[in-house]
Amino acid sequence: MLKSSAEKGIGTPPTYGNVKICYVELPATDERSAEFYRRVFGWHTRRRGDVRLAFDVGVGEVSGTWIVGRRPSIEPGLLLYIMVHSVENTMDTIVENGGEVVQAVGADAPEITARFLAPGGNIIGLYQPPAA
Repeated sequence: MLKSSAEKGIGTPPTYGNVKICYVELPATDERSAEFYRRVFGWHTRRRGDVRLAFDVGVGEVSGTWIVGRRPSIEPGLLLYIMVHSVENTMDTIVENGGEVVQAVGADAPEITARFLAPGGNIIGLYQPPAA
């Protein structure tokens, strides 16, 4: 179940810190890419002052925008991983929303990871933290 914006920290100020990764630009085919990330990960979208569609990730600590016309990252070079509660469940949701599995769970054992191809053409990883 997706958490509310308040539970995810959206609307609260981000933590500022030296060397923190804080902003991401994701290549996109069009603004439909935003809908994929909203449905799968619950990312909040908003219009910036320059009218580009931007996003804030679920915990309110990282933001970014989709860049239409930029070539997608179709091969792992710099690889972005999204932390999730369940890689298996999230991969099911990704496939249901038009994504494609490119690395199944188990390839990076003992870490719990997987990789997917998003509809915008980017390869992105998922990471599940070990059980507490």
